[in-house]
Amino acid sequence: MQRRERLGHRIADLRRRAELSQEELAHLAGMERRSIQRYENAQRDPQYSDLLLIAHALRVHVTDLLN
Repeated sequence: MQRRERLGHRIADLRRRAELSQEELAHLAGMERRSIQRYENAQRDPQYSDLLLIAHALRVHVTDLLN
């Protein structure tokens, strides 16, 4: 659970630094806003493909989400 929470906080932090709303990030990543919300709130583990989409939308390397 801690790993999931850290990942969620990291996604939210990078999203805020990019000055994006959850809706905007979801649109850029081609995902539903609810998925972004669930990842940020540690309600669900993202699949690797989702991490790649989120990283691309945030213009960071996927490892930046995991560190």
